Amino acid sequence: MFASVLSLKADDRKISRAEYIATYKDLAVSQMIKYGIPASVTLAQGCLESGNGNGRLAREANNHFGIKCANWKGKTIKHSDDRPNECFRKYDSVEQSYIDHSEFLRYRDRYSSLFTLDRTDYKGWAYGLKAAGYATDPKYATLLIKIIEENNLSQYDHIESEVAQELPPAPEVAEASFTLKPDPGSPFFKISLLREIRETNGVAYIISNGKETYRSLAKEYSLFYRELLMFNDLKRGGGEIPAGTVIYLEKKKKESARHLDKHVVEEGETMYDLSQRYAVQLKYLYKYNNMKQGSEPAPGDIITLRAPLKK
Repeated sequence: MFASVLSLKADDRKISRAEYIATYKDLAVSQMIKYGIPASVTLAQGCLESGNGNGRLAREANNHFGIKCANWKGKTIKHSDDRPNECFRKYDSVEQSYIDHSEFLRYRDRYSSLFTLDRTDYKGWAYGLKAAGYATDPKYATLLIKIIEENNLSQYDHIESEVAQELPPAPEVAEASFTLKPDPGSPFFKISLLREIRETNGVAYIISNGKETYRSLAKEYSLFYRELLMFNDLKRGGGEIPAGTVIYLEKKKKESARHLDKHVVEEGETMYDLSQRYAVQLKYLYKYNNMKQGSEPAPGDIITLRAPLKK
């Protein structure tokens, strides 16, 4: 789709900022619609991080966003940035760089709060990126905002182009869960009068208060003890459940919510943690990621949350 705009100038002349924006605006818009990141912010980051496409990483590695390796399994390039000869990601095309930038933000916890912002709130996104640690420059947010406002990039945050309409809706926020308000005929109606029931990925759950066990909860909610354990991928219940524990009252799904495809593992996260967070049965997470039951991911690993598309 973007083949005609993804190659840099063949001559040695530097690309102007206006040329950079004109070349990659459609690509930024397509990423906005698919991932929910304002096109203005993507373009401003591209301008700033790549020097309008003239920097060494952009020219030799198609890396327009200064993304370092960090458990990257693809091609790499050495480049001196904060320290000499650091490892940076290398791409086969600029389009790959833009896609990886979108997924880098979309699937990491430290950026998850940004996706609660409106996509036209470029200032909120700029300050949020700085607060989340995207860059070390203390002026990073103000530099992005200056580029956006000087070049009227916010106009692209309002585009609903033909290109955009071909793409799926923006993804749900990773942390999304909702208070469940059951109908009077629902088996959860009586429970909801006594305590808050929440829902994620279409599966109802409660939060433990720290004074209950799986046996007491099963009895309270008219479930079999082993049934409740199965809903939560457990073989035994133990004693009192720690306060704040997510406890599902229904069977978890085989895959995550639509458009919530991946998760980048943070320090200390386990496969069970991800199963409970996204309401996906543990055995399917192992299956989708070709992992042995009981094994755990390393920080930075990308965990697939939905069944791979059949070719």
